[in-house]
Amino acid sequence: MITIRDVKVYATAPDNVNLTVVKILTSEPELYGYGCATFTQRHVAVISIIKNYLKQFLVGKDVSQIEDIWNSTMTSGYWRNGPEFNNALSGIDMALWDIKGKMAKLPLFQLLGGKCRFAVPLYCHAEGEDNENLRDNINKMLEKGFKHIRCKVTKGSDTNKSIDSRTSQSNFHPKSYMKSTINMFEYLRSYFGEDIELIHDVHERLDPTDAVGFAKKLERFDLFYLEDILPPEQKDWLYRIRQTTTTPLAMGELFNNPSEWVPLISKRLIDFIRIHITQIGGITPAKKIVSLCETFGVKTAWHGPIDLSPIGHAANIHLDISSINFGIQEWQKISEKTREIFPGTPEVKNGLAYPNNKPGLGIEFNEKLAETYPTSVSIANWTSTRLQDGTSIKP
Repeated sequence: MITIRDVKVYATAPDNVNLTVVKILTSEPELYGYGCATFTQRHVAVISIIKNYLKQFLVGKDVSQIEDIWNSTMTSGYWRNGPEFNNALSGIDMALWDIKGKMAKLPLFQLLGGKCRFAVPLYCHAEGEDNENLRDNINKMLEKGFKHIRCKVTKGSDTNKSIDSRTSQSNFHPKSYMKSTINMFEYLRSYFGEDIELIHDVHERLDPTDAVGFAKKLERFDLFYLEDILPPEQKDWLYRIRQTTTTPLAMGELFNNPSEWVPLISKRLIDFIRIHITQIGGITPAKKIVSLCETFGVKTAWHGPIDLSPIGHAANIHLDISSINFGIQEWQKISEKTREIFPGTPEVKNGLAYPNNKPGLGIEFNEKLAETYPTSVSIANWTSTRLQDGTSIKP
């Protein structure tokens, strides 16, 4: 029996985004695994959970018993499914799967059933101050081989750059945002035609009644999907939206608890699940969501932002390439200095991501280099968005 000998946790911010990495060392001196526990906005809390609670609970356990470790750890504090704890558990879970792959001498996707495709199609983000600037940026993405583009015009839209000097927070103008976005898609369809897959993220900032009408107005632009039209707290309004439009809907990056995603999947209220896999506890619950979605005809579109370490991105790619109901994978460019800290980061060519064939997740972590990029504790401006009259709204 190979057991957990020690649990270590590291924090680094090579691109001024806090990333948290867990390392599990085993009773076999050369056998270890890495996992992603990144919760950028609350990384200190995640680190504390791992160091002060989970380490003592895990040391001595059999590394092969991933399912038992996941479930017993989830209930070890009685209350469960909070974002800080789930991210801590995710780091443990991914590291155990990494170890499992190394023990088997197989990449993770082989343990998940093998490849369903030769590579993973990605979508990227394109923004612009106006339609023309956005058009130019989309053309740059198309030249790189991306065929799915998430689009946003910043001027006159959800104005993150429009700061109220009295509060130092972002202002959001719902009517201006909706008008600007409709105008944007009219321009893009006129310029690019139908041979490009367009995506848009509402960031859950609209009132439910506005969301219903907005989704209907966007139907004529034939979007690949419309993301986060509602916040999780208002997900029951999806029934109304489903009745009024055929626009494909994507949701889930803020989900923590199965009670949030199971009804939407089983009732076919969404077309794509957008879960952030560290937010739900890692690979163990994610692979179960894949099967649930397959049963009800829902596709995966895992959250893949900059506030996810390359270890987390690799986990996404392994799940993507082994899932028959894969839809699309979000991708943001990973800098060279981040790649230097995380050797083995998935390669991207012509809009497609390729996992490497190394055992486990296939990612290493340069602990000494990571230490040269310290983290910081601050509140992001975009998470403190307000209406023009000062009312706080969902980010």
